[in-house]
Amino acid sequence: MKSTTFVSTDAIRASFSSAMSSMYRTEVPAYGTLLSLVAKVNAQTLGASPELRHRLEKTDTLDRISEERHGAIRVGTAAELAMLRRVFAIMGMYPVGYYDLSEAGVPVHSTAFRPSSDAALKINPFRVFTSLLRLDLVADPELRDEARKILEARQIFTDEAISLIEKAEADGGLNADDAALFVREILETFRWHDHACVSTEFYDRLHDAHRLVADVVSFKGPHINHLTPRTLDIDAVQDLMPAHGISPKAVIEGPPTRACPILLRQTSFKALEENVSFRNALGEWEAGSHTARFGEIEQRGIALTPKGRALYDQHLARSREVVRPAADGSNAEAYVAALADAFNAFPDDWNDIRVDGLGYFRYSVVECFPLNTLSPREAANIETLVAMGAVQFDPIVYEDFLPVSAAGIFQSNLGDDASEKFAASPSQREFEDQLGVPVLDEFAHYESLEKASIDACLRHFKPIALAS
Repeated sequence: MKSTTFVSTDAIRASFSSAMSSMYRTEVPAYGTLLSLVAKVNAQTLGASPELRHRLEKTDTLDRISEERHGAIRVGTAAELAMLRRVFAIMGMYPVGYYDLSEAGVPVHSTAFRPSSDAALKINPFRVFTSLLRLDLVADPELRDEARKILEARQIFTDEAISLIEKAEADGGLNADDAALFVREILETFRWHDHACVSTEFYDRLHDAHRLVADVVSFKGPHINHLTPRTLDIDAVQDLMPAHGISPKAVIEGPPTRACPILLRQTSFKALEENVSFRNALGEWEAGSHTARFGEIEQRGIALTPKGRALYDQHLARSREVVRPAADGSNAEAYVAALADAFNAFPDDWNDIRVDGLGYFRYSVVECFPLNTLSPREAANIETLVAMGAVQFDPIVYEDFLPVSAAGIFQSNLGDDASEKFAASPSQREFEDQLGVPVLDEFAHYESLEKASIDACLRHFKPIALAS
């Protein structure tokens, strides 16, 4: 029997990420400008900080920075979400975390499909923040029913894509030819469509309910709405964007500027107003426009523990009690000042963050440390090994997202005008039922990574610890 050589899920993911970036650069030229700007800032940041370069090289994360992207997509039905889960599994990407964006006035709940292992993340850390529209939060029952019928009638995957998904699941993988075809066919799901599948009148009704509802329902596919490169200095990118013909949003979402970055900071340029054709009452195409796609930049910091995340949420809430950022940026300066003031109480030293149990760290053995200086008791205690310089620690990068920040990006790019507001309505169990699997708990995952690194260090010193 002839054996089949399958392409690795990591290789398929890397190929898809590259194809997506190329397609989006063609569709949204400003994204290409953004990539060039981020590359320039990253090179300058590394040149000015040999310590940062050394840490990234030591943790094998330097090479991935330039290729790192996350995208975002919004689907309309549980069936579309479940099929996307199967698609991403073929790329080695799995649902991590549950995000309720209704708490910030956006009628979706979401997860992030991404690689979960350290090895896979180092090969290609592509992520797709995937949101499911919640029509149940739309007040108008007639609008809900009409929108639901439109969504249930569409097919966002090509026949060839579905066939390849089924083949990969049945065979346990895809060969090189099928993997290349799979990437091309799945790319069609993410492609922009400039002809709407609804009338101008119905689009306006959807738009009046919420721009995101109009974006999800009005087209035959869910088009990628942004791609996000990772920068090492988001403040520098924010400052330089206007000089490169890009208008940034007024404030950076997430924590303030810090010596020790935490979680995730994001900014973006304003969504594009794009020409779209709609059917009129006579069935003829007529010109219109739609605003949805934009460019985004992110800077990633350390993953926080539940204790650290609670402290982050507390400080963020405190800043917004003083100044809540206006979508039009009119109070941006006051908000940035309030944010910085609120976070003064959050430790800004790696060891303080570690000792206080606020963040997750990866521990590793210092190879040049003289083992003959350790006693058995010292060799068995991770804190003692750290204090003596036998073990070092590095922050574990936060690979996930923040619901308030995501909603802030969405809202700033959906327009400043008011639309229907939605009460917070988290429903993780319902989302997981629609997804078809439970989402991975991000805290448990980071904790397991930290524990594995500690266990590896202790195993290294075990012969000394067992010595009498």
